[in-house]
Amino acid sequence: MNYENILIELENNIAILTINRPSKLNALNIDTINDLHKAIKTLGKNKEIQVILITGSGEKAFVAGADISEFAHFTIAEGAQLASEGQEKLFDLIENLKTPVIAAINGFALGGGLELAMACHFRIASDNAKMGLPEVSLGVIPGYGGTQRLPQLIGKGRAMELIMTASMIDAETAKNYGLVNHVVPQADLLNFTKGIAQKIMKNSPFAIGRAIKAINANYKDGKNGFEIEIKNFGKCFGTADFKEGTTAFLEKRKANFTGK
Repeated sequence: MNYENILIELENNIAILTINRPSKLNALNIDTINDLHKAIKTLGKNKEIQVILITGSGEKAFVAGADISEFAHFTIAEGAQLASEGQEKLFDLIENLKTPVIAAINGFALGGGLELAMACHFRIASDNAKMGLPEVSLGVIPGYGGTQRLPQLIGKGRAMELIMTASMIDAETAKNYGLVNHVVPQADLLNFTKGIAQKIMKNSPFAIGRAIKAINANYKDGKNGFEIEIKNFGKCFGTADFKEGTTAFLEKRKANFTGK
């Protein structure tokens, strides 16, 4: 798989997806969003890939924001279309993917970069990371899900303050807020994140996909999370993974899951 703006490395059933626009601090332009869409859709269908890691090239930035030069002259309709297409193509795609997606935030994650990280299932940050949604300082609001996902992750009051002040927070503050799960030295970021991926891969891929679906249901209008949980709990009982997991437990051995 060759893409203009991203690099993909496959390692022991883990796909490491690196946004590769270092001269632009990995800013998200439309072409990069399209590359990410195609890559993640392809990786999500690959049964061999059990975890996807997303990070940025270089040591300065995960993604320093959207490419403002692309939309500075957009009309109202064009602005709405930009947000709608971006959310559907990339941010909602990641959030609802059955394959776990972890953001490894190595430096600045601002605007669309933080929105990309928040769409991932959870986040690990390097100790030099800085995060924020500065859109109101440009006369616009977050358009790739930031006004929805940030309050879900850190609470309404903190999200209101962060968005209205256009402030950045450091990695430790982000951890205290619940925005990231762990903070590690930048040199250890990828290995630490791979370690978590390896823990995930010991478990049933089918069950993990269903857990993602059930957890997400709690945050969607018109969905009853408890009902979705019950339905997906039941579906697990018809799988080879369930039979293997329960048999392995009773036989006091490690399970060998196939995702079926």
